[in-house]
Amino acid sequence: MFGENRVQEAQSKWPAFKEQYGDIELHIIGPLQTNKTRAAMELADFIHTLDRIKLATGMARIAQSLGRCPELFVQVNIGEEQQKSGVVPKETKAFVKECLNMDLPVKGLMCIPPIDEEASLHFALLKNIAADCGLAGLSMGMSSDFEKAISFGATDIRVGSAIFGERVKFEAQ
Repeated sequence: MFGENRVQEAQSKWPAFKEQYGDIELHIIGPLQTNKTRAAMELADFIHTLDRIKLATGMARIAQSLGRCPELFVQVNIGEEQQKSGVVPKETKAFVKECLNMDLPVKGLMCIPPIDEEASLHFALLKNIAADCGLAGLSMGMSSDFEKAISFGATDIRVGSAIFGERVKFEAQ
């Protein structure tokens, strides 16, 4: 299982990887722009950032034309932070229900807790929301807190920086 933050980067390398190594899974774990939805759905096995109705509607339409849909995680803005995407906790159950009514294969919920708060509290909340929605998948935990996430039932964790180091950020010239 491998994750990519950016659809364009995934497009540049994953078709060849998937052809050469047929049993690998690609997870799109970064924010998904609506104009990149088709490309993401054609390439990925899982998408962890379903976060708004416009995206869900587009995914449902594209899934019909493709005849398939990656498994999905609904992104929950667990700390209700203005700078983060995601469905707020109190609206998650209704959003999941709406997605399921569109025949979208929602596997679980995803969150990134606020950096300056105890992650365990947010992982426990996400676990409870997922149970309330009847979902088993929990995409939570990153390199700094994945052990806590696992203790709260995480099924998917993101540990890229622990393996590869911090991502190099390029500034436009």
